[in-house]
Amino acid sequence: MKLLLTVTALLEGITGLGLVIIPDFLISILLGTSLTDSTSFLICRLAGGALITIAVACWFSRQGVQSSIMVKIMLGYNFFCIILLVYAALMESIHGPGLWPVVLMHLVLLVWCFSALRTRENYIS
Repeated sequence: MKLLLTVTALLEGITGLGLVIIPDFLISILLGTSLTDSTSFLICRLAGGALITIAVACWFSRQGVQSSIMVKIMLGYNFFCIILLVYAALMESIHGPGLWPVVLMHLVLLVWCFSALRTRENYIS
């Protein structure tokens, strides 16, 4: 679980910093659109701050009893990321060149979370 949470912390932290510092660039890669007003910049930066918070939580919970709790939280997070991004692509026709790679990344992390929890469960039993 330590490696999973470390990788997640780094990926989400880098993405969060990108959304805070260069939101228009990241959104154009992910969704193929540009930010048009100050409200959309604010929302992206707020999302970036949330991702940085997730990264910090993953980083500090890498060791100890909290790691399985954080992996369960990340399981839900990755699931919702996949659902929302696929919905955006298929139902709203919103997509950029980075959308499907990001969906794939979250799918890999989701499977990794399941695997880590299952391995831990088998180890404890």
